[in-house]
Amino acid sequence: MTQPVNRDRSLEELERHRWPIPNHETPLVATARKLRRKPIGDLTVENLRMLIGQNLGLAHLLPLALEVLRAEPLAEGDYYPGDLLAAVLTRDAGVWTDFPELGQELRSFVSELADVPPALRRSVEGFHLA
Repeated sequence: MTQPVNRDRSLEELERHRWPIPNHETPLVATARKLRRKPIGDLTVENLRMLIGQNLGLAHLLPLALEVLRAEPLAEGDYYPGDLLAAVLTRDAGVWTDFPELGQELRSFVSELADVPPALRRSVEGFHLA
């Protein structure tokens, strides 16, 4: 069973892990480091898309992403309508073994989607096959 999400805490707080500061980091890692310090309830669709796409904080962020998607199935970050859904659907199949209730909810949600945009079709079909 999934735990309630504490939106006032950051991923660093929830995971009780602070990343060490490297001598050099890519812009993506720098952004992820910054977002890991932000309360998860303040994360935008784009923030969720990026962190989930990097497999960061999935136990805490997937429930939030599903809330967003229930309200707006084609929620859009910086790329295209449905990019958050694509990020969620393309996680490794093992994620859904770790979070079976979320996986079942997502399967149900995806099966009810009508008019799937072409950019999402492959992700939706791949998720059904997993």
